Amino acid sequence: QVQLVESGGGLVQAGGSLRLSCTASGRTLSSYVMGWFRQAPGKEREFVAHITWSGGYIYYSDSVKGRFTISRDNAKNTLYLQMNSLKPEDTAVYYCAADLGISTVAARIDYWGQGTQVTVSS
Repeated sequence: QVQLVESGGGLVQAGGSLRLSCTASGRTLSSYVMGWFRQAPGKEREFVAHITWSGGYIYYSDSVKGRFTISRDNAKNTLYLQMNSLKPEDTAVYYCAADLGISTVAARIDYWGQGTQVTVSS
């Protein structure tokens, strides 16, 4: 079992920045790819970014590439998402995810956090 707890969401103006954190607990965390998904009202949950345990493989969705940075601190069992140049269309609930594979499909993810709201005003 893996437990994930997100924090750091909030309200920010367009062009601003936020940093999300996800603290993970459980066994064999080194086996998991960690990532972020988001879900806007009325839309399906979509992939944002993920990173392998070593940090050697990182992948972003086209919609956030160049603006968001994913990282992890394995000593603290914490995953981060630094979000810069935020746009109103980034407004969503952001979910931390852990998966044994490398998947960008929400239905295949093994574990989810409870989500944190990010709202970007225009």
